[in-house]
Amino acid sequence: MDLLDGLNPQQREAVVWGHGPALVLAGPGSGKTRVLTHRVAYLVREVGVGARNVLAVTFTNKAAREMKERLVRLLGAECEALTIGTFHATCARILRREGALLGYSPNYTIYDEDDQQAVMKRVIKELNLDEKVYRPGAVLSIISRAKNDLIGPDAWTPRSYREEIIGRIYRRYQQALRESNAMDFDDLLTNTVLLWQEHPDVLERYRLRYSHVLVDEFQDTNAAQYVLLKQLAEGHRNLFVVADEDQSIYSWRGADFRNIQRFRKDFPEAPTILLERNYRSMQTILDVANAVISRNVQRTPKRLITDRGKGGVVILHEVYDEQEEGQYVVAEIQRLIGEGVQPGDCAIMYRTNAQSRAVEEAFVRAGMRYKLVGATRFYQRREIKDVLAYLRIVYNPADSASLNRIINVPPRGLGAQTVAALFAWAGEQGVSVWDALHMLREADQGGDVAHPIAPRAVKPLLSFLALWEGLVEDSKGLGAASILNLILERTNYRAYLDDGTEEGRDRWDNVMELLNVASQYEDMENSLGVFLQEVALVADVDELEEQPNVPVLLTLHMAKGLEFPVVFILGLEEGILPHVRSSDSPEELEEERRLFYVGITRAKDRLYLVRAFRRATYGRSAVAEPSQFLRDIPRELTSRKPRTWPSRPSVSVSAFRGQPAAQAPRREEERPARPSATTFAPGERVSHPVFGEGIVVKSELLADDEQVTVDFPAKGVKTLLARFAKLQKVR
Repeated sequence: MDLLDGLNPQQREAVVWGHGPALVLAGPGSGKTRVLTHRVAYLVREVGVGARNVLAVTFTNKAAREMKERLVRLLGAECEALTIGTFHATCARILRREGALLGYSPNYTIYDEDDQQAVMKRVIKELNLDEKVYRPGAVLSIISRAKNDLIGPDAWTPRSYREEIIGRIYRRYQQALRESNAMDFDDLLTNTVLLWQEHPDVLERYRLRYSHVLVDEFQDTNAAQYVLLKQLAEGHRNLFVVADEDQSIYSWRGADFRNIQRFRKDFPEAPTILLERNYRSMQTILDVANAVISRNVQRTPKRLITDRGKGGVVILHEVYDEQEEGQYVVAEIQRLIGEGVQPGDCAIMYRTNAQSRAVEEAFVRAGMRYKLVGATRFYQRREIKDVLAYLRIVYNPADSASLNRIINVPPRGLGAQTVAALFAWAGEQGVSVWDALHMLREADQGGDVAHPIAPRAVKPLLSFLALWEGLVEDSKGLGAASILNLILERTNYRAYLDDGTEEGRDRWDNVMELLNVASQYEDMENSLGVFLQEVALVADVDELEEQPNVPVLLTLHMAKGLEFPVVFILGLEEGILPHVRSSDSPEELEEERRLFYVGITRAKDRLYLVRAFRRATYGRSAVAEPSQFLRDIPRELTSRKPRTWPSRPSVSVSAFRGQPAAQAPRREEERPARPSATTFAPGERVSHPVFGEGIVVKSELLADDEQVTVDFPAKGVKTLLARFAKLQKVR
């Protein structure tokens, strides 16, 4: 096949670029995955680069799988020799082979967020610190940022007493990870950088292996990832990066779009190739996106264009509050479904997770199914974490976080004090809990070993050790699924989990689904190790493709890399989008605008922008000011139908219309007439189109409306405004 067929001129220029560095700035929907895959295929087929000499890295397993699938079609069997994966997965594989040089065994464990929290809580307790003052999540975030900037515990420079304490925590946290032969996600990157710094011969070997390096979503790289790429490419300089400053939205987790400027400085010979032709969205949607993002200063100018046609105007809709916001979204989706739109074509996006509540309630009231991305994920469910913890202590007996999770699961008579004493004793002896349990057995058999374990707890602990040893021994030579079956049988986990209830059966079904996944790795070399590594690196968005045909609710951050025919963006108000935390920082405000831009460009055919007149925040309902981003959108691109509300300030009307307040005074005829008496009385039966029948509890006059409190037997007590509630008296 001709690898250049169907490529536009800019895509073709990127694909056929010769040796040396190149920077491709690709707008959303511009076919960057197509460019990357065709570039790889071109290097192998036309330039003669060996497939094993190509490394392609991206940020999600989903993106990596998509690249592999396309390259299988382009290269066939040759694709097997390519190295394609996320930064973390690629580094994990390197450290499996080379980690011994840094003191790690090949069977090290990758700790997820829950594991890190457990270790951090233990460290804070060990150091006699107050968990309320040094909150584990906050401290882990600080440590993560330090690791992303390649600042280890020995290089930590405190500027205050609190930072000095955090430095102590950081040092002990890293020691605890090493004692467990474990790494967290950040360690996968920093340890690879350290490996190559301390062992230049190893780095040279990988430079020879990977003579061409291609990077997707380069704007999302952090300092550690940039250094890693620079280390690898400094010799051959064949570094091909695809980026978009306008989609850099992860600074809070260390991403730095200024790496694009660093790339230009370190690789000045690299050309800049712009991909501006969009294959996803209608032109009106792109014009809205162009208008919004053009206000940002720190960017390379580009303008998205498409051949898909102009399309209809973007719907800019105003609701009274978050309850009406949810009702509007659900009603509009129902209307679109009536026109032939599939439920799964619709996505509802918002700035913060808390905004989903009112929309979820509206779906429930309407009897419609939906998918909430960011809810409890499959691999985060209790029963899945339990059996994975068993697998991990079989694979890596030094893994203390996994052991702590299941040492009394199913219950075996071990109290929290006994477990704490065991772990503390192991720490004092400088050994793993596995070794400490063997010391305990030696003491029980008459050995001269002093220990703090209460006599009544010795027997269940040694019984557990016997179970553990049997699993480790008998799992040798078995695949991941066989080992999982062995664990389930010997722990009698099903009897513990499936208590005969519907929930119990569902939990057991989840374990069986994990067994199905594990069976896919059964015949691989190092089956259990590969399986555990893949599971540890699964992200929330990676599971999205398993969704049924239902509307999707997700944050704007989670929406990156996705696309939907119909998109609703909610909460376009000051303090929500842009978020209140960005108000004093021009850089953070630019990132908020980029976040809005990402949301806009997820839409293929229809885009709805929704704002509320009032919104409840921190338990209080207040008038909300329209987002300043709405003023960036030309009027002719949207359908705007400003509505009037009780006691509405003129600034809300003018700001919503995108005009200065002085140019849009409120007209008196826009204000509703003030009611002189209540329409509804306590004790009356009324009917609501959504909540059904109920009893009026009280009714009172506001400035220009009647506020009615109604007790609905099916939905609870609701407070409604008579003008909008459509209440009918039931005779």
